[in-house]
Amino acid sequence: MSESERPLVTIVLPAFNEEAILEQNVGILFDYLQTLEDRYRWEVILVNDGSSDGTGEIAERLAQRYEVLTVVHHRTNFGLGQAFKTAFRRSKGDFVVSLDIDLSYSPEHIESLLAKIESSPAKLVLASPYMKGGKISNVPTLRRVLSVYANRFLSFFAQGHLSTLTCMVRAYDGQFVRKLDLRAMGMDVMPETVYKAMILRAKIEQIPAHLDWGLQQQAGTARKSSMRILRHILATILSGFIFRPFMFFVLPGLLLLGLSLYVNIWMLVHIADAYGSVTTDQGVSGRLSLAVAEAYALYPHTFIVGMLTLMVAIQLVSLGIMSLQSKAYFEDLFHLGSSNKRSNIDA
Repeated sequence: MSESERPLVTIVLPAFNEEAILEQNVGILFDYLQTLEDRYRWEVILVNDGSSDGTGEIAERLAQRYEVLTVVHHRTNFGLGQAFKTAFRRSKGDFVVSLDIDLSYSPEHIESLLAKIESSPAKLVLASPYMKGGKISNVPTLRRVLSVYANRFLSFFAQGHLSTLTCMVRAYDGQFVRKLDLRAMGMDVMPETVYKAMILRAKIEQIPAHLDWGLQQQAGTARKSSMRILRHILATILSGFIFRPFMFFVLPGLLLLGLSLYVNIWMLVHIADAYGSVTTDQGVSGRLSLAVAEAYALYPHTFIVGMLTLMVAIQLVSLGIMSLQSKAYFEDLFHLGSSNKRSNIDA
């Protein structure tokens, strides 16, 4: 295949404090890329996201060794999202593949991702260890549990067939991702790209993948994961809210409404019992007022809980309906803005 016929592929490598593994893993990656040079041309963009160790110096030394490697330095640690946005803007590839520098997904996934995106009309292909044929190895129990349930949580709220929305290893259509407007600065950029691809009706596919932390464990204490667990949990919850804010309000609202109906039925039962025992010459309305007062005196908690849960339930359901409307407005505006942006770039 001639050079002009080979598609250009951009490999994106975000890096933060990776001096313990950077040189070794970049070498492994380039050894693998050489095996595919008869089919693809390569450019590799390594974003040093404000590392405080020797990552920047090592990266510059590697750029002298590998002609297709470009190093971009952030003056401070902005986060994974900004590292991706920087790399996407600088990319020139027909396809863009993002890879974790720790090689927890081996470089062999690159060929599988490219084969899938070339053979389908997909704009985004995800490497999923959670689908049939996927595998997870050597991942600490806490991280494994968090990852599995975070993706199940997001998959439910995304209402799609995807088994993962947080994976970093992906293949993008180059033109598509360069025109995609992203806002996230941290790890929530991963579900954001999926969500916005869905808004634009872009086809999303996934391939089975093997997530293996073997190389990380070999690095020992010299290399620590930069993922902040609490921040990641909060970002996951927020991403789920963005996918389906309606459910965050309506589900609790319906549960409270059910509780409110149960409590209020008992409130009516207490009033009816009191009404039968009240004797007065004030007529039906007077007897009813006295019955309510007597029932409240005997069971104040029933009245308070019943009324409060009913008010909160109505408010939550109303907020759910409003959020559904706001989400529809946002998606329409995003679709229109993206269309205008693509037109301007093409022009």
